[in-house]
Amino acid sequence: MKPKSRQLIKKAKESYQAATILAQQGFYDFAGSRAYYTLFYIAEAFLWEQGSTFSSHAAVIAAFGRDLVRTGIVPIEFHRILINAQNKRTKADYEVDDELKLRASDVDILLGQNRQFIEFADNNL
Repeated sequence: MKPKSRQLIKKAKESYQAATILAQQGFYDFAGSRAYYTLFYIAEAFLWEQGSTFSSHAAVIAAFGRDLVRTGIVPIEFHRILINAQNKRTKADYEVDDELKLRASDVDILLGQNRQFIEFADNNL
């Protein structure tokens, strides 16, 4: 694994730990945002291994699907998880209406997906 990819995976694991702590304290929007970044950093690491870098979240997510999922390097469910997490992160970061904020159940799902993606990265990078 390339050094930059290793650093991104380390950052992803730290982001997961932060998301877990925030969720335990009831800060679900902030936990959801950190959970998204866990997935995003892993996606960046996979792309970095392919020699690709991008300057926007949309570009990373698109390239992840195009270059890694379509080629069979990464299972399609991880692309779907990443897209869903980005939508939750946007909601968490910008929504102020209490009815639309993330809930514990939303974050529990994201954290479970984080664990799956971390394990996949540990075994495949």
